[in-house]
Amino acid sequence: MIVCFDIGGTAIKGAAAWSVDDVRPVPRRQTPIHDFDAFVAVLKSVIAEIGSVPDCVVFSIAGIIDADTDRTIMANIPSVHGRLLKADLEAALGLPVLIANDADCCALAEYGAGAGRGHRVVFGAILGTGVGGGLVIDGKLINSGGGFAGEWGHAPVAATRAGKPLVELPRFSCGCGLDGCLDPVCSARGMERLHSHLAGKTMTAEDILDDWQAGEAEAARTIDIYIDMLSGPLALVINVTGATIVPVGGGLSNCAPLIDALDVAVRGRILRKFSRPLVVKAQCTIEPGLVGAAVLGLDFVDRSKAS
Repeated sequence: MIVCFDIGGTAIKGAAAWSVDDVRPVPRRQTPIHDFDAFVAVLKSVIAEIGSVPDCVVFSIAGIIDADTDRTIMANIPSVHGRLLKADLEAALGLPVLIANDADCCALAEYGAGAGRGHRVVFGAILGTGVGGGLVIDGKLINSGGGFAGEWGHAPVAATRAGKPLVELPRFSCGCGLDGCLDPVCSARGMERLHSHLAGKTMTAEDILDDWQAGEAEAARTIDIYIDMLSGPLALVINVTGATIVPVGGGLSNCAPLIDALDVAVRGRILRKFSRPLVVKAQCTIEPGLVGAAVLGLDFVDRSKAS
């Protein structure tokens, strides 16, 4: 048995996992964002509630482990930001600890229990508050040692001319410090920014998508340009990785017509031709962070026992 945690800025979700299909959540706790000792105390309380000593503890975090320094980049939780989190937690809990980015865990969840079952190469994409992703090949998370693999939302690759007919677009500034990333124009807030630039209207992404599905012309123009901007970089990711399925999570994935339109556009831009959907809605929508953490932890335990 392993214990899984999904760590967010508001809540800590915990679960015990005996298999990928047997993940049992416990009630969530509030995240102590400023006090590391209180943070550890919450983790210990979850482990105590589960009542058994786990083989390891696995964390899905809304952040990154810097592969060069092993330090955590998680600015929304100051109590863990900048720490050697794996070493600190192993010392505090007295158990082996694994840590992975939440988008990576979502990709693992899709590989183990979702749309990625049966596929060797799975690229899990996130379209929501941000644009992110994770890559799993032969059941192994490419980012298992930490780092930035799968972060396709952060590179200066956003088109400056897109749509039919073509329209000129600015290079929007990104929170990562670069200009021209996908994140500030293809996330949910990015869609809103794009629509404001094109139509001069302030609307939520949900309302833009509703208007698009209702045939409203300005929303249709925004979504046409959005799909054009997003599909090219995603096609490049697929060509480079050889992914044969791209499950999409995040809030925007709840709009099925948007994912269908993205799939059609992407399949028209890749080298390998698929007669079936390639870009699909993620299937593991209930606590994918915990399920992905379970996949990672159970594989670690199996390999440890084998050696």
